[in-house]
Amino acid sequence: MTDKPQGGKPGDDSAAEEAVIKAAEEAAAGAGSEAEGDELATAKREAGERTADLQRLQAEYQNYRKRVERDRLTVREIAVSNILESLIPVLDDIGRAREHGEVTGGFKSVAESLETVVAKLGLQQFGKEGEPFDPTMHEALMHSYSSDVTEDTCVQVLQPGYRIGERIIRPAMVAVAEPQPGAQAPGPDAESKSADADKTDGGSDS
Repeated sequence: MTDKPQGGKPGDDSAAEEAVIKAAEEAAAGAGSEAEGDELATAKREAGERTADLQRLQAEYQNYRKRVERDRLTVREIAVSNILESLIPVLDDIGRAREHGEVTGGFKSVAESLETVVAKLGLQQFGKEGEPFDPTMHEALMHSYSSDVTEDTCVQVLQPGYRIGERIIRPAMVAVAEPQPGAQAPGPDAESKSADADKTDGGSDS
């Protein structure tokens, strides 16, 4: 004998059918939610991967731009340096002519304009009498001894040096005076004794 669902009339299966339909709908809804959840997770993962790819490409492009700009500046610096180096003999001729008083009239204007242009491009002249000798910047062509110096000193500039920024294009050609052998710089004690001697001499005169 088959049991009938409670609450229903004998011979009436409508309640059972409704229960079966409701259970099927709930099962379908659950399956749909799981499918949507899987699709959403997949979409998020793919979006993250695409974002990471885009960021990597952007970083590579920025590095490429920086490298191209750096190379462009390097090529420009090399080209300018080559031009300035070729003009140094001309600047030497102008310097010699100026020493002989021959830079006058229209030639003076041209010479000053050229010197201004090369200075704007970064060419700097260096080398002065009386400055300490620096082997990284000076080339000693003559040596002598002097009691007037306490260290190796440039006493004459035979040919000025040139540099662009920190790079030496040509060292300055100089004559160097070295301290006299055996001579020592006066120390504080010597200065004090000299001052005392001066006072003593002054007192005896009075």
